[in-house]
Amino acid sequence: MIWVTSDTHFGHNNILKYCGRPYSSVEEMDAALIQNWNQLVSPSDVVYHLGDFTLRKSADEYLQQLNGMIRIIPGSHDAWIKKFCLEQYHGRVEILPLYYSIHSCGKRIVLCHYPMISWEASNHGSYHLHGHVHGNLDNTPYRFDVGVDTNNMAPIQLDVLIKSMLLLNSEVEK
Repeated sequence: MIWVTSDTHFGHNNILKYCGRPYSSVEEMDAALIQNWNQLVSPSDVVYHLGDFTLRKSADEYLQQLNGMIRIIPGSHDAWIKKFCLEQYHGRVEILPLYYSIHSCGKRIVLCHYPMISWEASNHGSYHLHGHVHGNLDNTPYRFDVGVDTNNMAPIQLDVLIKSMLLLNSEVEK
């Protein structure tokens, strides 16, 4: 299975207040995010994390606890990536470019931390998944915020999301 998520902000105290997250401490938030992730994601699944994984100098303590093959597109709070050692994860973690395309349900899906007004093949039916805005920007039929703050503090199954977007688009086009 393939999953998408963004803006976990592991270890980030201020995100509790900034986003009104329902936790009394950053430790409680981190534990809940890890539990939510691992309840959905199996070790053989792929997770595209679209940025702002953690503010900490190292992501190791979180990556070691999370299931799946994790593909990270850097966000605005991912300075730790510059010093990250991929070798210790034996291919389980990969750092992707800031802008990355995949396919699902016959659609091109453009992944980026930041929301865009226009993206590759946007005039030809491609979709754009992003984070960064913590639910402060309305989704459109072709663009969707996959951040945890608007998605039950957990990753979203990619095929389910794309099928929902296809259904919504067929209703919009009527």
